[in-house]
Amino acid sequence: MKKLINDPRAVVAESLEGFGQAHHDLVTVHTDPAYVLRRDAPVQGKVALVSGGGSGHEPLHAGYVGRGMLDAAVPGAVFTSPTPDQILPAVTGSDSGAGVLLIVKNYTGDILNFETAAELAQAEDIQVRTVVVNDDVAVEDSLYTAGRRGVGGTVLLERIAGAAAERGDSLDSVAAVAERVNANVRSMGVALSACTVPHAGEPSFDLAENEIELGVGIHGEPGRRRMPMADADTITDQLLEPVLGDLQAASGDRVLLFVNGMGGTPLSELYIVYRRAAKVLADRGIHVERSLVGNYITALEMQGASVTVLKLDEDMIDLWDSPVHTAALRWGV
Repeated sequence: MKKLINDPRAVVAESLEGFGQAHHDLVTVHTDPAYVLRRDAPVQGKVALVSGGGSGHEPLHAGYVGRGMLDAAVPGAVFTSPTPDQILPAVTGSDSGAGVLLIVKNYTGDILNFETAAELAQAEDIQVRTVVVNDDVAVEDSLYTAGRRGVGGTVLLERIAGAAAERGDSLDSVAAVAERVNANVRSMGVALSACTVPHAGEPSFDLAENEIELGVGIHGEPGRRRMPMADADTITDQLLEPVLGDLQAASGDRVLLFVNGMGGTPLSELYIVYRRAAKVLADRGIHVERSLVGNYITALEMQGASVTVLKLDEDMIDLWDSPVHTAALRWGV
């Protein structure tokens, strides 16, 4: 294992310390327990958005704390859910009285711990709503979930719901926007290589030299199947077909196409994937209105990519285009 780390047990703490120093104009990093707050939180009159999950998926979630996205992010240990005692102060610290929306990826530990934190917050008279992200079409069940996993769609949901909160929507309205995004977004990923969790010191799974994992999860969970390595267009087709089928995408639909890197794939290769996906959509009469390409929800240094398609309506487009200013995503400011 070759990583730019010191003590494997201190990776999350030291990474958060550096993140806070690098982006002190945007966030305040708290320790013991660990959570990240928007610098100007709580924003009076505004619904707060709080998300989180295991570390190792950077820039998710701390990289999306700021104007137009999250008010707080709660990082657990690598690939491990944060605990309720971390989540609760993030909720109380971001609440201005307008309520808090919890955005939770569909993993068993995340669901349980965010539910517990929500109950504790409600006991303190904080209005809390929860939306669960479950956009991964690869599998229905795994060791980590009851149902579909939350993956690339999480980024798009945090952005669009965050924009709705920023324009002053009520808690119910922001939750409705988040649910609408979740209902209209699908994703699927592929691994060309495994990743190594620092405290484990060895790859999370084994792939033969000429083998890939189609439908891999963001923690290295098994996908739909293993198959021989193929060219980029073939792999892209294998990812996109289940996404479009499950989404029931049809000619005339307007979509956001998101090609995401898993952490170890060059941007040049991601654009090759995007090129093929955009052509397939165009051939089907599906209009790519907005796009996003890059490493936005990763699995440490895993080589691979995911393809996410979100069906758009006019309100989603307006919200996507509105100003956002975070460490990892910013425009219009």
